[in-house]
Amino acid sequence: MKEDKFNTNDPTLSVDLSEATQAVKENRFEDGLALFKIILNDHPDNIDALYLASVSSRYLKEFDDSKKYIERLLLNAPDMGRAYQELGHINRDMGNEEKAAINYRQACELNPALLASWNLLYKYFVKNKNQPAADHARQQIEKLQSLPPALLYIDQILNEGRLGLAERQCRAFLKKNPTHTYAMSLLSEIANRLGYFDDAEFLLEKAVEFKPNDGDLRMQYAAILRKKQKFAKTMEQVNILCDQYPDNPIYQAQKASEMMQNGDHQRAIKMFDDILSKNPYNFSTHTSKGHAQKTLGKTDQAIKSYQNAYKIKPDHGEAFFSLANLKTYAFTPDELNSMREQVERVDLSLRDKAYFHFALAQGCEVISEFDEAFFHLQQGNKIKNDQSKYSIERMDAELQAQIDVCDETFFEDLGSGGHTTKDPIFILGLPRAGSTLIEQILASHSMIDGTLELPNILSIAQSLRGDDIYGKLGNYPKSMKSLAPEQREAFGKSFIEDTRMHRKDAPMFTDKMPNNFRHIGLIHLIMPNAKIIDARRYPLDCCFSMFKQLFAQGQEFSYGLAEAGSYYKSYVKLMNHWDKVLPNKILRVNNEDVIEDLDGEVKRILDFLELPFEEECISFYETDRSVRTASSEQVRQPINKKGMGRWRPYAKNLKPLLDSIGEDLLHSEDISIINK
Repeated sequence: MKEDKFNTNDPTLSVDLSEATQAVKENRFEDGLALFKIILNDHPDNIDALYLASVSSRYLKEFDDSKKYIERLLLNAPDMGRAYQELGHINRDMGNEEKAAINYRQACELNPALLASWNLLYKYFVKNKNQPAADHARQQIEKLQSLPPALLYIDQILNEGRLGLAERQCRAFLKKNPTHTYAMSLLSEIANRLGYFDDAEFLLEKAVEFKPNDGDLRMQYAAILRKKQKFAKTMEQVNILCDQYPDNPIYQAQKASEMMQNGDHQRAIKMFDDILSKNPYNFSTHTSKGHAQKTLGKTDQAIKSYQNAYKIKPDHGEAFFSLANLKTYAFTPDELNSMREQVERVDLSLRDKAYFHFALAQGCEVISEFDEAFFHLQQGNKIKNDQSKYSIERMDAELQAQIDVCDETFFEDLGSGGHTTKDPIFILGLPRAGSTLIEQILASHSMIDGTLELPNILSIAQSLRGDDIYGKLGNYPKSMKSLAPEQREAFGKSFIEDTRMHRKDAPMFTDKMPNNFRHIGLIHLIMPNAKIIDARRYPLDCCFSMFKQLFAQGQEFSYGLAEAGSYYKSYVKLMNHWDKVLPNKILRVNNEDVIEDLDGEVKRILDFLELPFEEECISFYETDRSVRTASSEQVRQPINKKGMGRWRPYAKNLKPLLDSIGEDLLHSEDISIINK
């Protein structure tokens, strides 16, 4: 979080900042700049001082200095929209209209409440005859202009991550305007970001009562209900939207998406078809339909849907990325050239730009253009990394806290307890480590339901965290020490009850949420008889595969080679700890072993689960089921070695990965290849 960089407990600094800021407000830019320089001597990373020093320098036409201040600012706050807006102003004043447009676009993506950026983008789009983009900008302008200035300010600082200040300001506004629904939605978003989902739900429920015909509010309400896994209530809200606005394709598409979340992909496809029958040029619906078809294994149909989407909207990056993400699709030369042209557009959104870079990386790799492929991987990951708040140091501290709390005496001291269920099989580890393959194997067994990645353990951990705010670690995992036996049993029972809707009739079921490895201690406390499988893959293969994958959410550590390597190393350290304090609790399954000896590994896994061998587990690729992860197409094919060693053509670029993983976990010959 960026809160600490905006604020300080130093009263002298606060006074100095106020004086300097007042000088800028009075257009005394030389005086203000002189004061900011003094402040920055003692506080070189203060965001407010860097930002206003840049503004002052720009007004004084000292553009080089202005840029330097902004660049320093972005090193500390890469997701600060106002910084990109200021960079846009600098480029505009220097006569570089196209660069300015790029900056304003970045600013609006990071902070949609920046009215000045929308206004300048609107003018740019009109001038360049981009009518759809101009219309969108105009709608945003009208929305922001309708807000009271106080709420516009709150919206802006909320999008900068200044949650404490945003909350205080929002509560003050609501005290005077207790039924203002937009203010309630802002406060709910703050609560959502802080992990207070109950508060977020309550606020939105009340807001919808005050303004039942506000579709945006109800959509926001449905989103928090979905996050809390209240799927029936989510569908209820979406149905209300569709009843209120039967001709709104956005709400209809959302209903279809909720059907997909509930596993009803066939009905979702039918609904997407209904939407397309009325508007065949709805590119996003073509893409969503493709996702549903992909999940059902209808690859040829999915390809056609994705192609239909990009034919309607050539800059629709998600459609191209979705084709690449099939892992079996080879782009034509025309498609590759089209993507190369699109990714260079100045008015392309960062979201689409990231999609194009990852798609181009996949496409270039297929034709052995490895240098270009790595360039696109770097660019795509940089976009995502700049937007991320991921910190290696914070993650290391979080994982170390598990080790410190769950020491050798922890489980003995707490004694027995928890729900005695034997139903769950947790398949965990790192993304791209082979967990989807293991799940597909197990879901082919008559006694196991495959239920994909379930967020329930993460939600329970969040409920134990307490004030996890402004970069502090909160109370979890220490809070596990105070869990009474009845609480542990209640958590275990709620896990079983809340996941029931994802199951069919089998006595056991899988949960393949990778990051559950962080919470093995919690899993053991609340369900001591649950089975745990650690899916592991050779570090270079695993980490580079993560770096190549644009994840939908939640895997911010994958957007940098150093970050991915460090995360892998910390994961191994924590798993070694779990092996020590919970002996024989976890079965480690190496992806390479599964590939080399499928029969032997399947028998070993089933023995661990105390289940009889079934031949269907060997022919897992013939199992007809929904698979939503990035490996969906791969697990529908027989075992092969295609994924092994795919980092090698990129070896000259992987020194940061080697340095972060360390040499202990790697083969000596691979170290030599990278160090050449």
